[in-house]
Amino acid sequence: MMRYLGLDLGRATIGLALADDVLRTARALETVRRTSEVADFAALHRVAQDYEVTRAILGLPLNMDGTEGPSARLSRAFATKVEASLGIPVHLFDERLSTFEAESRLREQGISARAQRAIIDAEAAAVILQGWLDASEA
Repeated sequence: MMRYLGLDLGRATIGLALADDVLRTARALETVRRTSEVADFAALHRVAQDYEVTRAILGLPLNMDGTEGPSARLSRAFATKVEASLGIPVHLFDERLSTFEAESRLREQGISARAQRAIIDAEAAAVILQGWLDASEA
């Protein structure tokens, strides 16, 4: 079975989501508060081992016109480090509007804006991962 880890990289946090190739439904897992690169990768390693992750999908923050800016370059560099650290392939997936979609999903579930702050990044990771799963089905 293939297990996928969705990642929404931010300056202060990394949102994590999980899915597998049987159910093909992404679900938010947790939000990692970033403190140092060592701590970031320790948290990713723990999740990858606990859930036997075989592939990661990292959001690529493109500009609205499809071009890449500094944030996209940071994501590409982070993807290379994740591959090296976890020893699994990392795919980049366009994350434009993922946070907007995550906020909409959480609002539909009746979660207040205040309560959303703690889980929005993990939900955004689920949006990214689900988008990749849906696109890779075709």
